[in-house]
Amino acid sequence: MTDGAEQGDRRARGREAEAIAAEFLVREGFVVLDRNHGTPRGEVDLVCREGAVVCFVEVRSRSSDAQGGPEETVGRGKARRVVAAATDWALRNGGLEQEMRFDVVAVTFEEAGPRVELYRGAFDGEGRPGLW
Repeated sequence: MTDGAEQGDRRARGREAEAIAAEFLVREGFVVLDRNHGTPRGEVDLVCREGAVVCFVEVRSRSSDAQGGPEETVGRGKARRVVAAATDWALRNGGLEQEMRFDVVAVTFEEAGPRVELYRGAFDGEGRPGLW
């Protein structure tokens, strides 16, 4: 069990990772449309557009790769919660006919600075993994 301070540190690190991910995606040519769109069934960290594609981005972070990469922490349950929030966002913003993709941005906090990796199409609309 974690105490409140550790949980607060983790939340702060998560917000920092989301900011780093958003900056990275903008440098890669994405446009950030929304952040932290939540519903009772789930949340999507970043909603972006890359060309004509609406990208729903889950941001994951770790302080090292010792236990595996951050992207490996996105299981089917988490992916389904992102899909639920993405569906809600899409219905409110142009409908489900838009071309959509589910991406993961992995941020690893290293001594030399954060390492950022983008996984396009990391899972599908059913929450099935596409990369691992």
